Formats: sequence, structure tokens, C-alpha cells
Amino acid sequence: MSGPRPVVLSGPSGAGKSTLLKRLMKDHEGVFGFSVSHTTRNPRPGEEDGKDYHFTTREAMQEGIDNGEFIENAEFSGNMYGTSKAAVEDVRAKNLICILDVDIQGVKRIKETDLDPIYISIQPPSMEILEKRLRDRQTETEESLEKRLEAARIDMELSKEPGVFDIVIINDDLEKAYEELKEILDEEIKKVQEAK
Repeated sequence: MSGPRPVVLSGPSGAGKSTLLKRLMKDHEGVFGFSVSHTTRNPRPGEEDGKDYHFTTREAMQEGIDNGEFIENAEFSGNMYGTSKAAVEDVRAKNLICILDVDIQGVKRIKETDLDPIYISIQPPSMEILEKRLRDRQTETEESLEKRLEAARIDMELSKEPGVFDIVIINDDLEKAYEELKEILDEEIKKVQEAK
């Protein structure tokens, strides 16, 4: 694989990954590209196939996994999610920094590949704050909220393991978290800008 080093961004739902990513991509247009993940879940209102996710069937996705077409995949709340090699290559071929937004299972799987990304974990300041953020979204049933919170507890614990991430950013102050994110990516951003 050629092109800039990809970035693996991980952290529980509600930690602020999407907010930070949107800002990073707005401030550095033409530098970052998203690898569009595959999922077997149904689209949420406003989500577009091929842009937000590649929405697919369980059978088609399982076939791709069996054929070694995925860098990582995981199952969450009865739905499959995964990142295909092609999705990452599409981004790198455009000389963009490929961002992979994956869960902790995905991080561990990517560590078994030759991708060599920068590993970044975005974490909430506490479980209480995370729960409030998720409740304020009003997009979850009580059952799915409980599943997300349980996954978050595991994620927060595993993010503390030495050697898993290059940096763990605690998102208690959006400005500070954004500066930390920009700082670790600064070198790769410069490489892409110089190559243009």
C-alpha cells in the first residue's frame, strides 16, 4: 500500500469522534478521506449509501470477509460492520490521509495487518458524561443505550492498555481535544499538502 499513513480513530459512541473529525476535515480540505465502512444495519434518517456507509446484506458481507477483502470487521447490536481493503486503497490512491473510525475490536484486528496507521483513541471524561451525551441525542432505545454504555466501559478500559494507541485524547474540552488531534497528525498533514 502506498500513500500517506492512515489514521485509526477509536473510542466509544458519544466520545466526540464525529464532531472532531468533521472539524478536522473542514479545516483541512483535500487532506483527509474517509474509508467508507460496510454495515448490515439499516440506514438512519439522512444517511446515504456509499457516503456514510456501504449498506449491504449479511450474506454479501460474510462472503467478502471469507474472501479476505476486509481489514477489520465486528458485530455490534446484531449488525455487522467492517472496513474493506478497497475502501482504504480508494482513499490512499488520491494521496489523502485515510481515516478509519473503528471500535476496539477493529483496532486489535488492524494491528494484525501491515497497514501501519497512527492509532488515536478519543475518550469521554467519564461514564456519566458519556451517558448524558448519548441520552441527549435521543436516537437510542433504552436497550440499545445500555449496550452502547457496556461497550463504552470495555472500550475505556482497553484504551488504557499500554501500546494499543499512540495517543489517548480525553474529550472534556472540545478545543483542547481538537488541538491535541491536530498536533499528532501535523506531520502527515504537511506531507499531503507538500505533495499537492
